[in-house]
Amino acid sequence: MAVKNIKEYYNIEGLGSSKREFLNSLTDPQKASYQGIAGNPLIEPVPSFATLPGEKVISGENNSWIVLGRDRNGSNLSGYGGKGHTQCGMIDLVVGRMGANPREIDKSGEAIPPVNPNFTIDSARIFISQKTDVDDYFRLADGNVGNATARSAIALKADGVRVIAREGIKLITRTDRYNSQNGEVLAQVGIDLIAGNDDSDLQPMVRGSNLANCIESIVKHVIKLNGIIENMLLIQNGFNAALTSHFHISPFFGIPTSPSEAVVTRGITTMKDHAIQTQKDLITHKTNLVNFKKIYLEPLNDKTYINSKYNNVN
Repeated sequence: MAVKNIKEYYNIEGLGSSKREFLNSLTDPQKASYQGIAGNPLIEPVPSFATLPGEKVISGENNSWIVLGRDRNGSNLSGYGGKGHTQCGMIDLVVGRMGANPREIDKSGEAIPPVNPNFTIDSARIFISQKTDVDDYFRLADGNVGNATARSAIALKADGVRVIAREGIKLITRTDRYNSQNGEVLAQVGIDLIAGNDDSDLQPMVRGSNLANCIESIVKHVIKLNGIIENMLLIQNGFNAALTSHFHISPFFGIPTSPSEAVVTRGITTMKDHAIQTQKDLITHKTNLVNFKKIYLEPLNDKTYINSKYNNVN
């Protein structure tokens, strides 16, 4: 569900004094040429960045940044770069430092100190690091995959992330024998899809073909059960027929007695019910099982077939 924007489309509340003075010195027609319309320059608040001596920063006029340096997710002491590790090169692509409320000055008009990376607030980021604790930096649930420590990583974060391919997309794990730290990859690690960053009810994904085979096997067993009940019905009808014609030999000269009127009436009614209702129900039951297989277990209808036409998981 889309979330309604709560920000004004043009907001220069946190603009620094020098930029504000410049805008105020312009006439209204001149101001229009600095409001970004039709690709013209846009004057807006852009916080300064706390660049470290070992970093190369490419910055745009509108809060867009590329930082080439060593692994960090905050101050100069953060990350493996702050610990003095080698082999922890980093590329941090960021737009929208300070997120929805970028400022150059505070509410009292004082200049805000240069800001550090903020993996929670910054609007959007592609983070590439040779050695990093990516799950901790982004506060991600462990899931079954676990929390990666001192590993190379690429992370994408924004309000919306779309991975689009004109052909196919593959999510593949364990392609190499050794990881970026020259450690042998021993465990087979899978893929977690975690909604809401909550892994408390994480469950295994189903393998569609196996599920289809399982359900088809169940259907076969149910059909066999249908046949068992039908055979039982025939046997019961045979017993009912015998019971309704059953008689005893009278002690008076060995004359056969008449069958029980109550048994005859009830037996005939039961046989009729079996023939009319139970047999009909068994036929309907078989038909429903056949339809069930066609609807869910055969790829005749993309909307109901339990297997995806395009997507696979191992």
